[in-house]
Amino acid sequence: MQSAEVRALEAEADDADRAAIDDAAPVWRRSWVLLLGAAIVPGTVLYVGGRWMEMPAMQAWRTVCLAVTVQALPFLLLGTALSGAINAFVPARVFSRVLPSRPVLAVPVAGVAGAVLPGCECASVPVASSLIGRGVTPAAAFAFLLSAPAINPVVLTATAVAFPGQPAMVAARLLASLGTATVMGWLWLWLGRAEWLRPAARHSGHQTGGSRWREFQTGFQHDFLHAGGFLVVGAMAAATFNVAVPRSVLDTFSGSPWLSVLFLAALAIVLAVCSEADAFVAASLSGFSPIARLAFMVVGPMVDLKLMALQAGTFGRAFAVRFSAATVAVAVLSSALIGGTLL
Repeated sequence: MQSAEVRALEAEADDADRAAIDDAAPVWRRSWVLLLGAAIVPGTVLYVGGRWMEMPAMQAWRTVCLAVTVQALPFLLLGTALSGAINAFVPARVFSRVLPSRPVLAVPVAGVAGAVLPGCECASVPVASSLIGRGVTPAAAFAFLLSAPAINPVVLTATAVAFPGQPAMVAARLLASLGTATVMGWLWLWLGRAEWLRPAARHSGHQTGGSRWREFQTGFQHDFLHAGGFLVVGAMAAATFNVAVPRSVLDTFSGSPWLSVLFLAALAIVLAVCSEADAFVAASLSGFSPIARLAFMVVGPMVDLKLMALQAGTFGRAFAVRFSAATVAVAVLSSALIGGTLL
């Protein structure tokens, strides 16, 4: 009797083991499927993606994106360093002494002061933000933001080299850019609203009891990492346009005087060429009129994809949309007026 009970228990145990094995089989099969998928799917994606990235169009996209980023990165580094230095080491009273107390006069003075910063638009955005934080009226800071990348000595020298024997082109770029920056500063005084700006709590003066060197390091790291991300986004957008738009489109617009001006203004926005190099690009567009090429050089340093991304990240999207649209209109009109007189 005892042996029969033992055999019955052993039989039940065997049945339980077989049932457990049967239940575990689907789990193991699903696990093998998952493991196999985990090995095959990423490899397939990498293989297909690698083949796709080796296509000529994608190689061109990577080249343009990398070129825009590398070209602008040193100047972004310079701008964020200047921004951190202004915020940490320059007392607020310095700006009240240098700039006129009346904002309407401070705007053109700040526009002329933009000539002392040998950098591109990537450098001017964090510097303008720091100036606002140090008590400078936003209208004057925005005039500086627009003029600095367009009329500094490096840019004007590059323009003279790109257009040899044409001093009128250099003078036209200087006057049209300075005029645009001044008019936009005055427009902000007239129509600008404080709620369009996103306040930067960091730029509220020196930290009480803290090290100014430490404040400089903190501000520099924050601005560089923050603005660098928007720079990459803008560079990717510019590269996408370069690859997507065929060269034949350029020839379509070159025949009409006004369409050529508007087209090169739009082209300057999407190409996002650094202001130190855009004169050489404009000189290569020999099929377009001098006024259209002037518009390309005036609009580009003030409004392009990477600059709009930087402005949106620094001042807010509400500011970037309104300010960029108005700047394009003023820059095109200024180019047409100055270019029609001097060129």
